[in-house]
Amino acid sequence: MATTAASNPSLVQRLQGLSGEVVKFGIVGLSGVVVNFAVFWICINGFHLASLRSNIAATLVAIATNYLGYRYWLYRDRDAASRKREITLFLLFSGAGMLIETGVLGFSVYVLGLDSHFEQLAAKVAGLAVATVFRFVSYRTWVFTAIPEPATEGAPATVAAPATVAGDTVAAPATEVVAQAELMLATERIRYAKAE
Repeated sequence: MATTAASNPSLVQRLQGLSGEVVKFGIVGLSGVVVNFAVFWICINGFHLASLRSNIAATLVAIATNYLGYRYWLYRDRDAASRKREITLFLLFSGAGMLIETGVLGFSVYVLGLDSHFEQLAAKVAGLAVATVFRFVSYRTWVFTAIPEPATEGAPATVAAPATVAGDTVAAPATEVVAQAELMLATERIRYAKAE
């Protein structure tokens, strides 16, 4: 990947960008938590379902609402060339997060014997906290991938600091990154042309 002054921000700039992303992730996640807990409470008290079934139903509804928030608000500027891949990975990592959350709830109810409604809610909060950290890392790393930045005019044609692969020093041309970005854009244009 090409490194330029624009594409190689300082540590402070990266942390500021990450903190903004964390805040937006938290807002979308908080809306999902509200949906999750509302559906969980309705399932337990309204439909009298078991706690694990209620948790799974609530989490599935929250996953759907969170995807919309992440895709169309937080990560709207990220690569959307392969929605099928994105949705598949989103569901995979969301499902893993659901297993983490449900595992903590199941452990507290069936192993620790904490089975009152408020104890179940507390266990759900603990499981949700662990699952949220897992989801944040996996979504930003693998699901909503960043679009590679094109090389700017006057930028060096190779990476500023050569990469080391199996002991050998390799300089990757910036034109490869530009070619990948152009290929992604061409793919999007073809998809839109077919849709019309």
